[in-house]
Amino acid sequence: MAGSPANDAPHRLIDGVTFGENVVVFPFTNLYGCEIGDDTRIGPFVEIQRGVRIGANCKIQSHTFICTGVEIEDDAFVGHGVLFVNDKYPRVSGEWEQLQTVVEHGASLGSGAVILGGVRIGREALVGAGAVVSHDVDPGQTVVGNPARPLER
Repeated sequence: MAGSPANDAPHRLIDGVTFGENVVVFPFTNLYGCEIGDDTRIGPFVEIQRGVRIGANCKIQSHTFICTGVEIEDDAFVGHGVLFVNDKYPRVSGEWEQLQTVVEHGASLGSGAVILGGVRIGREALVGAGAVVSHDVDPGQTVVGNPARPLER
């Protein structure tokens, strides 16, 4: 893995990131302590926290927040403004339990989706724009709404 993005862009905070080959990172991003696979594109105004793993050939659109505990496998699409959450019961003080979230190979997350902690979004699944995902999504399944439910066909 290479040590820096394939492109130059102003106003980026990049600290302790492991980059694959040909990774493109746009301006106004905060990336720290994460891994980003080959040929992945990270849009502007994205934050990716420590410990996150993003696979190869992914596209992370602008204004997305990916918190610690998230793994995104190869060929996944994350739309504009997607928000990941890694704790079911956030508190200012007291116990905190970090939950792991996995977005499997080829899954697509629509713009504005909220992905709650501890879920698995299956291979080639589609999460509709604005959906709030609180439970696992089966491989190939399309979910929409709040809370996200399988799309009736």
